[in-house]
Parts: sequence; C-alpha cells; structure tokens
Amino acid sequence: MRDRVILHCDLNNFYASAECISHDEWRNVPLAVCGDPEQRHGVVLAKNEIAKKAGVKTGDVIWQARQKAPGLVIVPPHFDLYMAYSKQMFALYNDYTDMVEPFGADECWLDVTGSQSLFGDGRAIADSIRARVKRESGLTCSVGVSFNKVFAKLGSDLKKPDATTEITRENYKRKIWQLKADEMLMVGRRTYDKLLKLNIVTIGDLANADGAMLKANFGINGLKMRAYARGEDTEPVREAEKSREVKSIGHGMTALRDIETESDARDLIYYLSEKVAARMRKANVRGTLVSVGMRDNKLFSVVRQRHLPMPTYSSTEIAECALALFVDNWNGDPMRTVTVSVSGLEGDDVPRQLSFLSDSGRNDKLERLDETLDKLAEKYGHIVRRASLIGKDFLYDKNEAEDFLPFQR
Repeated sequence: MRDRVILHCDLNNFYASAECISHDEWRNVPLAVCGDPEQRHGVVLAKNEIAKKAGVKTGDVIWQARQKAPGLVIVPPHFDLYMAYSKQMFALYNDYTDMVEPFGADECWLDVTGSQSLFGDGRAIADSIRARVKRESGLTCSVGVSFNKVFAKLGSDLKKPDATTEITRENYKRKIWQLKADEMLMVGRRTYDKLLKLNIVTIGDLANADGAMLKANFGINGLKMRAYARGEDTEPVREAEKSREVKSIGHGMTALRDIETESDARDLIYYLSEKVAARMRKANVRGTLVSVGMRDNKLFSVVRQRHLPMPTYSSTEIAECALALFVDNWNGDPMRTVTVSVSGLEGDDVPRQLSFLSDSGRNDKLERLDETLDKLAEKYGHIVRRASLIGKDFLYDKNEAEDFLPFQR
C-alpha cells in the first residue's frame, strides 16, 4: 500500500502580511499587529518579516517590541480583511483537492494522494500552490510535504518564508529527530517541561522513550506522542465540507480592570453566559457540562467543571452553574480573565430524559425566554439587556472576530 501524500500550508506572518499588502507604505518597514492596550490586549499578535528579524516576537508587549525595532509601525487587527484573504486561499487549495482541513484561518492540511495524476507529486503540488498564493494574493506560504499530518506540519515550520520542505520515510529521523520535542504538534510548554524532567529533550528521545513510563506520566497521550514522533500518525485529513464536530462552545474576556468582587464576577459571568447560550441556540445544541476558566493578575490559570442536571441552552442555567463554580474556587485574588464554556453537547432534537430531581419546567421557561430575546434581537437589534450590566466599567462589547486571535503566525 502506497503512502499518503499530505501537505500542510501555512501563510507566513499572516496578519502582518495582509496589512502590508493593503498599504504600500508599510511594505519596507517593521510592522506589528497588536491588540488594543485600552482593552488590556496590548501585545503583538503578528509581525512582518522585517520586525521578526529585529527580534520582535508574538506575545511581546508593545513597549518591548518598540525597543527591539525602532520605528515599528503598530496597527490594530482588521479581522474582516484577514477572513477575506483566508477564504480566498482556501478556495485556491480546493482547486487541488476536496480533502482540505483547516487548522486556523492561516493553516490547513491537504490530502493530495489522489491528485498526483493531475498535478504531479507532492513537491510539485506544493510549489504550484506557493506560486499561486504569491501571484494571486501577494501573500507567501510555507508548505510541508509528508506521509502524515504531524510531519507535514513540522515541515511547514522548518523553513520560512515561502518554502517547500519534504519529510519522507527515508529522511525523517535525520531531519526532525534532533529537534526539541516541543516543536511537535501535541507537545505544549507544560508537557515539554514534564518531558525534560524525564530526560526527554528531542523528538528522537520521545520516539525511543519507554512506553510504560510515558503512559504512567501522561496517560494514553504519552503513547500517542511517541507514535507521532515515530511517524505513526494515521489520522485522516477531513473533507472541506465535513468540518470537525464541535465539542464545546465558549466565550472569554480579559476585563478592562481586574475583577475584585463577587458582584463584578457575577455580572461578567452572566454576560459571558449569554454569549455562550446564544451561540448554542444558533448551533441548535444543548449542553450538560459547564466549565469556568479563571486567570488572575499574575497570569496563574485554573479551570473547573460541573455537570448540569439536564441538557440546556438557557443562559440563566449556565450562568448560575458557572457563578457557583467561580465562587467555590476563587481565592479572592484579583481576576484578569474569565472564560465560560459548555461541552457535552447534543442536538436540540435529541429526546431529553426528565428528572424528578430537576426543575425541568423552570428550564423550559428560561429557554423560551432566551428564544424570544433572540427573535427580538434579530428583528430590532440587541434592545434588551440585563440592567445589572449597564454602565459596568470592566465590560466591553466583545467583537465575535476576537475569537480569531489564536491564528497569528
């Protein structure tokens, strides 16, 4: 059986590149796309190649970035612009295969195994995509070519900008086993810290590590990481029209000032819960597991969960559970960021088992109230809101596009 041919396409310095293409005067100067300092998001989200060479990094606060790159141009994010480019590029990728799986707005995998008779081998297809991306948009793209998704992504990261890198069964040990293990998908900072304590530094170390030890320290994910390092990833690329099943719906906010009282926490949590519940109703799903994420002003984070007695998309039910979680787990330190999410999702057409222990009538009434408010908002705009949220100096109307923020290469 022949190997699959998987590409991973990564648009280089995406936000910043889109800004520079749209403004000729910025093409030859250091530039960084930054969040709004007034909303406590004053960090670098993306930088162009000139700023990158000067040492500017994603996550730098603005004053740090300016010290590294004198004359640095700071621009706010324009999400509509980025989404327009993203849609254009994904349409281009679909000219080569219908097996296109997004990994953010600027990255995706393509399975071109069945496309080679039309477009050539994996490298030829990658080079063709890079040339078209540059010609048709002005952006540049790095492409990894391999026999699985994990190695294809590693390939796109190895050489930037505007490059094709092949990782094959014959060369992968030489090309990637000497890299630090945290270069690999699935190995985050905390996981890598634990691996270092086990004397596992490189991807090669991980590939040759004892399975029992990895399972004891990381559970089944330890064995999965080792399989990835060995090139044993068999996960398929999902078709473009078959998006990954949504497992949770959430909304978070870094407040304009620290949350220091239970009253402020209550207002923020109700605001976030309304956002989450509205998304759930739009997606026609109910959920059973509420999670609350809390990050204090020293950037220490904690997440806690609690099951609901029955599936719901009522903002009040979600908020009451989330607030109870917050109060039970808050140590009184000022909170910077709070997130509310709901998982355990099921379609709203799934029959619900009623319980003698829960007030299903109350839940139904609350859901109908929210549905009525949805209809009013659709017809007249958001004319109804909780009185307790009016005039709060730590809230702002969070744009839905801010959920685009993680995609900032």
